[in-house]
Amino acid sequence: MDLFSSVLQLVDDAEGGIRYWPDVIPADLAQAWFDALRDGIAWRQMSRPMYDRVVEVPRLLASWRLASAPVGLPLPELLAHVQDVAPAPYNAVGLNLYRDGRDSVAMHNDKLHTLIPGHPITLVSLGAPRQMNIRARAGGKLVRIDLQPGSVLSMSHASQLTHEHGIPKTLRDPGPRMSVVFRVRTEQDE
Repeated sequence: MDLFSSVLQLVDDAEGGIRYWPDVIPADLAQAWFDALRDGIAWRQMSRPMYDRVVEVPRLLASWRLASAPVGLPLPELLAHVQDVAPAPYNAVGLNLYRDGRDSVAMHNDKLHTLIPGHPITLVSLGAPRQMNIRARAGGKLVRIDLQPGSVLSMSHASQLTHEHGIPKTLRDPGPRMSVVFRVRTEQDE
């Protein structure tokens, strides 16, 4: 059950669709958690093959199973806020640090073979606001949502079959932003 009346239903489906709560975490607390995570994590710069070359992923990354996440980070507190609006037996967390407007993630859907069906993928936005684009895979209207600091966006497992999402590059520098993404991963996915 949603505890906040300010939920926006962006996409509807039988599993809850894609929902957005703009003000789950107070701004000062969201900023304190952003600072703690930015400064307390050994961020990784990854590379991946793209077409005929290897390119750097345009953002910094970190991820853990929740049971083995570093102690002292505000991940349990973030998870408690997520559980209030989008409850699930989350067991993994992934973080993305977008340093400036050049950092991005292309339109994509999450890899469902690594996730347990029926559970949402839920992210908390920290730091500067940043636009997310959501588009039906079969075409149609592009939904743009400005993810505010302290906001929560939850995407159903089913929505990953019908929609893609991404954070586009921007010419203006919005400032650093972080997403903290909670998932219910399969046992085999390490």
